[in-house]
Amino acid sequence: MTLLTVDGLAVAFGTHRVVDGVSFALERGETLALVGESGSGKSMTARSVLGLLPPGARNPAGRICFDGQDVLGVSEQALRGLRGGRVGMVFQEPMTSLNPLHRIGRQVAEAIALHRAMPRRALRAEVIAALTRAGFADATQRLDAFPHQLSGGQRQRVMIAMALANHPVLLIADEPTTALDVTIEAQILDLLARQKQESRLALLLITHDLSVVRRYADRVAVMRAGRIVEQGAAAQVFAAPSHPYTRMLLAAEPKGRAAPLRQGAPALLEARSMQVSFGVGQGFWRRGRSVLRAVDDVSLTVREGETVGVVGESGSGKTTLGFALLRLHAARGQVAFAGRDLASLDRRALCRLRASLQVVFQDPFGSLSPRLTVGDIVAEGLRVHAPQLSRAERDARVAAALEETGLPARAMAQYPHEFSGGQRQRIAIARAMVLKPRFVVLDEPTSALDMSVQSQIVELLRRLQREHGLAYLFISHDLKVVRALAHRIVVMRHGRIMEAQETEALFAAPREPYTRALIAAAFAHQPGGEAAGRG
Repeated sequence: MTLLTVDGLAVAFGTHRVVDGVSFALERGETLALVGESGSGKSMTARSVLGLLPPGARNPAGRICFDGQDVLGVSEQALRGLRGGRVGMVFQEPMTSLNPLHRIGRQVAEAIALHRAMPRRALRAEVIAALTRAGFADATQRLDAFPHQLSGGQRQRVMIAMALANHPVLLIADEPTTALDVTIEAQILDLLARQKQESRLALLLITHDLSVVRRYADRVAVMRAGRIVEQGAAAQVFAAPSHPYTRMLLAAEPKGRAAPLRQGAPALLEARSMQVSFGVGQGFWRRGRSVLRAVDDVSLTVREGETVGVVGESGSGKTTLGFALLRLHAARGQVAFAGRDLASLDRRALCRLRASLQVVFQDPFGSLSPRLTVGDIVAEGLRVHAPQLSRAERDARVAAALEETGLPARAMAQYPHEFSGGQRQRIAIARAMVLKPRFVVLDEPTSALDMSVQSQIVELLRRLQREHGLAYLFISHDLKVVRALAHRIVVMRHGRIMEAQETEALFAAPREPYTRALIAAAFAHQPGGEAAGRG
């Protein structure tokens, strides 16, 4: 039985159509994947189903029918009854969807209580069950955590728990595994597959990861410039794509390897015995406190012109380590940059050094002010670190940085909400690169990008590294991208370094069982399995 029918859907901002005549149907118990490059209209199509279009969008044209009901014609009150009840949704950027002032236990409880009344004790049990289903082995201990105390992948799992908590018949998943490491990604997708099988859950999956589509989708619709250019059974589309654009997507993935490091390249950043700890409340009523050691006795060196990849599961300490190296987290241990001990610098001296030490955050929308234009966002660092530039010189630098990352100079006049998740990530990269830094912490910089744009960003980062001798700490759960960019790889688990090797040596002969499991999970979806990743 058809659960969702979309017929001739059109969505526009002013005169610009971002969705143009989209039509498809979704059956109960079926998974339909919407794929395409950033800005192709995938997310806008999905958001239209629940009336969740951003400000500035005109009322959609066409027809959306859910379980026999015309969604475009119902009241806001009726839509609120669908959202989180019969229809669950997992958003692409969990940090902007979770309330930073509320603990995650309360937020999951609110999602349940909006649709089902139950005693407090039963509600607590439902919350724990929802978090456990979403992959939290320590769900009871996590109830009192705030969103900022969780990794990106853990925040995404909270969103998945909230979306599935009321046992919906339709789940709209907008890049549900973007922030997840490969092992947790497999767990979440297997969970969704079980839900689909057990309760005939229909899944509308928006993703740029074609390996996920290949394994989990029944049908696929390929979008480009707001239109569906090809759709059909997933196996058929992958085996014999009919449209040139589909063939391009299937062929696109980061290729090549990092250029050889200059012989005798000096150390640019050195860290010794780094430790970062957080106090964690225990129990539903926050009785007692324990100490979580997020980074535990970590030492590493990054040389000039070198990329050190940091991989590991969500919560392994990757991002915390990167921020501690930049003194964005309080930490014990020693960090030296270009021979200078960062701990010995006062606030003013550290501020002057910030232009050389930059970061690209994992969640681009959360780190981009919605009140500033793209031009103002990218130019913000220049105003602090290059005040001598005239307005025209500053604008020229901003335009050049945007064009380097694949965005037109005219984007300077637009606002972040007018861009797709992948485009916002490129804005964040441009903001860091406009200052011409020497060392950059890249925290999942390609996680929100489709594979063709990932390749472009990898090439861009390589070129910038060659031309300017940049050093990168590249944090990622995507081992394919890390392999294409990193000279060395550090594998983290539970805050400690499990293994560190040159990139090709690690892929050829991983020493630790944990590393072998990560590699196997990363390439399991490709034809030929793990061997495909080693070619």
